[in-house]
Amino acid sequence: MYVTFSRKIPLTTMEAIKKKMQAMKVEKDNAMDRSDACEQAAKDAKARASKSEEEVAELVKKSQQLEVELDKTAEELQTTTQQLGEKEKALLAAELEINALNRRVQGL
Repeated sequence: MYVTFSRKIPLTTMEAIKKKMQAMKVEKDNAMDRSDACEQAAKDAKARASKSEEEVAELVKKSQQLEVELDKTAEELQTTTQQLGEKEKALLAAELEINALNRRVQGL
C-alpha cells in the first residue's frame, strides 16, 4: 500500500530521504551487531566468573582440609614430643640407677 501526498515531493528530496533511511538502517544494523557482540561478551564473562567462583570454592574447601590436617599433625607432634620427654626422663633415671648399681658393685 502506498501513501500519496497531496503535493508532489521533489525527486532529490525523496532521494535524500531514501539515503537517510538507508544510512539509518546501516547504523541500526551496526548497533545490533555491537549489541550482539556485547551480549556474547557478557555471557562469556559470566561463564568465566562462574568457573572462577567454582575454583575458589574448591580452593577454600582444600584450604579448610589442610587446616584440619595441620591441626591434627600439630596435636600429634605435641603428643609425641611429650612422650619423648617422658622417655628421656625414664632413660635418665635408668642411667642414674645403673651408675648407682655400678658404684655399689665396685664397692663390694
